[in-house]
Amino acid sequence: MERLVIIPTYNEKENIEAIITAVMELPLDFNVLIIDDGSPDGTAAIVKKLMNGAFKDRLFLVERSGKLGLGTAYLCGFAWAIEHKANYIFEMDADFSHNPKDLLKLYDACANEGADLAIGSRYITGVNVVNWPMGRVLMSYFASKYVRTVLGVKIKDTTAGFVCYKRHLLETMELDKIRFKGYAFQIEMKYTAHKCGAKIIEVPIVFVNRVLGTSKMSGGIFSEALFGVIKLKMNSWFRKYPKL
Repeated sequence: MERLVIIPTYNEKENIEAIITAVMELPLDFNVLIIDDGSPDGTAAIVKKLMNGAFKDRLFLVERSGKLGLGTAYLCGFAWAIEHKANYIFEMDADFSHNPKDLLKLYDACANEGADLAIGSRYITGVNVVNWPMGRVLMSYFASKYVRTVLGVKIKDTTAGFVCYKRHLLETMELDKIRFKGYAFQIEMKYTAHKCGAKIIEVPIVFVNRVLGTSKMSGGIFSEALFGVIKLKMNSWFRKYPKL
């Protein structure tokens, strides 16, 4: 399996068929793995219908019993991807905040520019966010700046959730030691990749706030990220990271 896109879902019935179709229609073949956390709205049923239809051999589903956290969803997906020998493993939201066409740019950064981790960055060329309230834009931007300062990394968009990993990086990173479950998970993954010596490239994207469905973002998520980075930095003083 060359390319696998992992999409965690919870109550995404308005978006799920459209996002899967958009990925499947790209000029390169992408496989899609949905990690559904027991959506009561029937998201998984829609995925199963598509699995038995046109996308039978390229669409996969893991159903979990409830809302177990974004981080554990991706870790579940990473384990699946490694087991099935996917070479390039992507994270993407279900709500079209990430443009599926930008998967091609992330893949190119890893396949042709030598990146071990490619990040779809909202902040590498300024602030490229559409339809967010100004307060949320500022909170996200300065949270990333704060994380960058505390952790000593050059990554502009440390909380980005649109990325591509090479499998050998995920195999190196000791994923069983990743501790955060919310959006601080994204910070921890990037910092761990950095400490493992990964080549990281940020690719400019435009992030568009969801139109359909309900946002899972909250102030608590940002609080976790802000306070979590201090713990992450302190823990790094006592941990030896494996190198690529």
